[in-house]
Amino acid sequence: MDNKFKTIPIASAAAPQAAAAQGCGSQGDRRIVTDIMQRPLRDLRISVTDRCNLRCTYCMPRAVFDENHPFLPRTELLSFEEIERLARLFVHLGVQKIRLTGGEPLLRRGIERLVESLAKLNTLDDKPVEIALTTNAVLLSQKAQSLKDAGLARVTASLDGLTEETFRRMSDSNVPVKTVLDGIEAALRVGLVPVKANMVVKRGVNDHEITPMAGHFRNSGVVLRFIEFMDVGSTNGWRMDDVVPAREILQQVNSTYPIVQVDPNYTGEVAERWRYADGSGEVGVIASVTQAFCHECTRARLSTDGKLYTCLFAGSGVDLRGPLRASATGEVLSAMIGGAWKLRFDRYSQLRHAATDIPKEKIEMSYIGG
Repeated sequence: MDNKFKTIPIASAAAPQAAAAQGCGSQGDRRIVTDIMQRPLRDLRISVTDRCNLRCTYCMPRAVFDENHPFLPRTELLSFEEIERLARLFVHLGVQKIRLTGGEPLLRRGIERLVESLAKLNTLDDKPVEIALTTNAVLLSQKAQSLKDAGLARVTASLDGLTEETFRRMSDSNVPVKTVLDGIEAALRVGLVPVKANMVVKRGVNDHEITPMAGHFRNSGVVLRFIEFMDVGSTNGWRMDDVVPAREILQQVNSTYPIVQVDPNYTGEVAERWRYADGSGEVGVIASVTQAFCHECTRARLSTDGKLYTCLFAGSGVDLRGPLRASATGEVLSAMIGGAWKLRFDRYSQLRHAATDIPKEKIEMSYIGG
């Protein structure tokens, strides 16, 4: 099995004592790990809260996440100090980008303090770790400047429609669309760029706003990304009939605003990139359902209560909070993280329609982040 569990040692200029002081053990712990399919661990998504101020139907349907839903008590959430310690270990195993998610991460009090501590981390090749954040943008106008000052590099906002009717139907809330648009403008103004806007497309619900969304964000500096409606979690009532395939989305955009495909920014980028032929900006599509990209996925997910998940569609995770709070050493925690990744063989999106053993019950996206 050793030929499958490949690790690539990385030379480090840091002294072993410095590595130990940072909670990662000896210099030997600083290495890139790859899984059974030779995918490196490059990206870490950290859910900082399981709560949200919207009830988007594809993520936290109100019928399940109502006023009686048992959200995690505060004592079960990882503290900022615990998140920083685990994040440092992930970075020493090859992580280059960290994205804070939720639930809605801006609901976590003092989130700027966490951003500031994570922004001080350096990758194995001594470059700053990129710190990004995904938000529904309801609170972004209030937080954009303080997040930028804390060291946040960029932000992605969720917006599933421009009309009040469509937005409220998708978000199941009374929040005005203008609140989200103002948040996006604030992010642009303070320099959290490139700002991206994600639109989950569901047939018969908001697909009529594909072209208006493209028109709105052209020439704005915002990269609009269309996301196929996915079967995340077990409560969003997903059906293949509700999916608008990426190809159909692109055809709609192209019929009004001609687009040309662009090369990916990096290996493993989930969005297929397209630019407007007239130079007025860029759009992307994330086609997890119809064009699975499992073979290039480099993402690990750390849940709100400290479990490591190696796939968005996972059914179970590895508990890191327990050993962490039991004073496990950096070496032990690093071995747990690296060991879980080396055993990773997740490719749910490639197997979705096959008669094979895939999780019947999946962890909700609000618990491990999108």
